[in-house]
Amino acid sequence: MALKEGLRAWKRIFWRQILLALGLLGLFLYGLPKFRHLEALIPMGVCPSDTMSLLRDNFTGALRPWARPEVLTCTPWGAPIIWDGTFDPDVAKQEATQQNLTIGLTVFAVGRYLEKYLERFLETAEQHFMAGQSVVYYVFTERPGAVPRVALGPGRRLRVELVVRERRWQDVSMARMRTLHAALGGRLGREAHFVFCMDVDQHFSSTFGPEALAESVAQLHSWHYHWPRWLLPFERDAHSAAAMAQGEGDFYYHAAVFGGSVAALRDLTAHCARGLAWDRARGLEARWHDESHLNKFFWLHKPAKVLSPEFCWSPDLGPRAEIRRPRLLWAPKEYRLLRD
Repeated sequence: MALKEGLRAWKRIFWRQILLALGLLGLFLYGLPKFRHLEALIPMGVCPSDTMSLLRDNFTGALRPWARPEVLTCTPWGAPIIWDGTFDPDVAKQEATQQNLTIGLTVFAVGRYLEKYLERFLETAEQHFMAGQSVVYYVFTERPGAVPRVALGPGRRLRVELVVRERRWQDVSMARMRTLHAALGGRLGREAHFVFCMDVDQHFSSTFGPEALAESVAQLHSWHYHWPRWLLPFERDAHSAAAMAQGEGDFYYHAAVFGGSVAALRDLTAHCARGLAWDRARGLEARWHDESHLNKFFWLHKPAKVLSPEFCWSPDLGPRAEIRRPRLLWAPKEYRLLRD
C-alpha cells in the first residue's frame, strides 16, 4: 500500500514538472496558442479493464470502450465517457424511437447574439440534432418577433419564450438557470422527456443523437480535458456557494452543453439558481458564473454520462488525433461586438 501511494505521489510530481516545462518552453518559443497543442501530450488516464466490461448504457446497450485506447472512456464512479467509436448509433436511434421520446433543446438568444448566431444554430440542429426523433426547440429571447423562421421536419416544433433583457451579459448567463428551472416546471417539462441546454454561439457539424441521452449528462470542456485536476479553473473563493477546495472536482465541465431528464435538470437548475442568489446577496460573483455552479453540482451529484470534447469542440484548438468527429463547433467569439 505504501509503495502504491509513493508511486502515485511520484507520478503527480513528475507530470506537474513536465507540464511546467512544456508551458515555459511553449511560451518562450511560440507563445500561448502553440502551447495548447503540447497539452495533448498529457495522458488522460486509462479506464480499468474490470470497469470496461461493465460499461452499459440505457440507449446504446453495451459500449465498446476498448475501441478508443488512447483516451479515457469511463469516470471513477463508473459512468461512460462517450467518444466516437465506443457506441452503435443505430442501436441508440432504435431505442429512442421505441420509447417514443420527445427531446427538448433550449437556447438563449439575447441581444446581438440573436442575429449573429441563432439562425445557423437552428438550421444545423435540424440537420444533426436527434435526427428522426421528436424534438421541441425552446428559444428564450427578449425579441420574439426577430426569431428567424427555420423549416422544421416532421415531429419537430419551435417555441419562443419571452425573457427580460438583463443589464450585463454576466447577468444574462446567470439568469439562465432560474429561467430554465421555471420552464422545466411548466410546458417544457410536460412536453419533453429529456432536455439539452446549449449556448447559441456554436453550430452542429455532425450527428448529435440519442447516444448522448441519460438521466444526467455533463460535457467535458474542450480547453481543459487534458489538464490535471489541480490546474482546473474551479471556483476557489471559499465564500462563494460554488467554491471547491483543492483536491475536489473530477473533471471541468462546460456549461455550453448539459442535459438529462426533466427531473434531473430541475434539480440541477434549482441548485445553480440558489447558489447564484446566495452569491449575489453577499456581493459575490463566481469566476465563471453559472458554469462554476454547474461544476459544483456535478461534483456533488455525479453525472450518469459524460460527453467527450468531440461533442463540443473549439476550432481554435486546431485538429487533434483523438477528436475524430466533432458534433458541435464553437463559433468565433466576438465579445467586443456582441457584449454591451
